[in-house]
Amino acid sequence: MRQPRAVLLPGTASDEVFVSSAFARPLAEAGFTLVAPASRGVREHFEALDTAWDGTPLIVGGVSLGAHVAATWAVRHPERCAGVLVALPAWHGPADGAPAALAASASASVVESAGVEAALDGVDGWLGAELRRAWPRYGTRLAAVLREAAGTTSPTLAELGGLTAPVGVAACTDDPVHPLEVARTWVGALPRAALRTTTLAALGADRESLGRAALAAYLDASAPAPRSSESVSRSAVAPGQLSC
Repeated sequence: MRQPRAVLLPGTASDEVFVSSAFARPLAEAGFTLVAPASRGVREHFEALDTAWDGTPLIVGGVSLGAHVAATWAVRHPERCAGVLVALPAWHGPADGAPAALAASASASVVESAGVEAALDGVDGWLGAELRRAWPRYGTRLAAVLREAAGTTSPTLAELGGLTAPVGVAACTDDPVHPLEVARTWVGALPRAALRTTTLAALGADRESLGRAALAAYLDASAPAPRSSESVSRSAVAPGQLSC
């Protein structure tokens, strides 16, 4: 019998390499197979989900923008969705000046005027290394992809309220670009959802901390009698910000 598949999408100008580093092992240890499409941009993300659908319900999700796209797909195709893994949601409904959208728009302007290195000036640590690895893979599309993300609409709270599949939400307690309050709002709107938290420091030291947090929340939401809708995953918190 084939293992259940989880199709997870990257955040803005991130890629399948980051998704795999965060989710592959936690999912495998729980009996799921990760599918991490090499899609670039919103249209390609939706196409990747459509392509992955083969008649068997999927777990879908992603990081930030990727999570927004996956949740939108799940809202549109509830019969195709067995569950959703939402890591670092950045807003709901229109972006309306959300920090992640403002960061993406500002980065696009600097990329266009001065190049990638100028846009990443002052972005150090694990995040700087991650963006310097991923952004060049977008080539001349980078600024357009950043701008597209900044103008993308996430599911509204009303739409989330109609999503009956179990949803696991993961957030960092110290991430101003993906505020914890946004994650709490998602969980409050969803009929079957749970929240687990980690930190940017933990994510910098161990990418899998994010995957473990999202998966633990999903398993909480899937349980017949879920535990507290919000708790700290002890395994996810260990001893550095993606845009959106």
